[in-house]
Amino acid sequence: TIDAAPAQGARVVVLTGAGRAFSSGADVGADGAPPGLDTIDAGNRLVTSITLSPSPVVAAVNGIAAGIGCSIALAADLTIAKESAGFMLAFTKIGLMPDGGASMFVPAAAGRARAMRMALLAEKISAKTAADWGLIAEVVPDSDFEAAVEAVVTQLASGPPLALAATKRVLNAATLSLLAEVLQAERDGQEPLLKSADFAEGMAAFQEKRAAQFKGL
Repeated sequence: TIDAAPAQGARVVVLTGAGRAFSSGADVGADGAPPGLDTIDAGNRLVTSITLSPSPVVAAVNGIAAGIGCSIALAADLTIAKESAGFMLAFTKIGLMPDGGASMFVPAAAGRARAMRMALLAEKISAKTAADWGLIAEVVPDSDFEAAVEAVVTQLASGPPLALAATKRVLNAATLSLLAEVLQAERDGQEPLLKSADFAEGMAAFQEKRAAQFKGL
């Protein structure tokens, strides 16, 4: 785990996807249980571990990062993405709100207007746009992705661990000091939405591949 990595001698932690996607978010398919507070709590624990770890955490985004997957990618200290990757706060498409700290990570990096656009419209943005907005550290051609990630990891692994940890700690204190409060606020806001008819409709529409008909209930 990320929490145990420093004690095990890890200088750097790398997060990436095992398939074509970095993470498509919580399972909302027909065969999976609908996401609930336990899903949110698990995501919040991971995001908290990423930000509190003294080891630098690199997100190697090899494909789409959607929903909580987007939050996790943006929580990393350095996020490197393939040119073909994308980022999406897809929550409103199923009647939910962003969680996993996205309510802080996106405006802290890209500003309130762009955060509102991503969160309210649930648009997929390209890796290039994410880099232009300051959401991620670097976007590279797909063919150069593995080499680019390896170069960053090698540099971090050979760097001064105490200085890197202190740098990460202060930068996060300056930009993410309210993260715990935001995570709780997202959880509080998400709880009634998970019980809403709009969420049930959003889930049904997703599974049936049709447009949702939200009624504010």
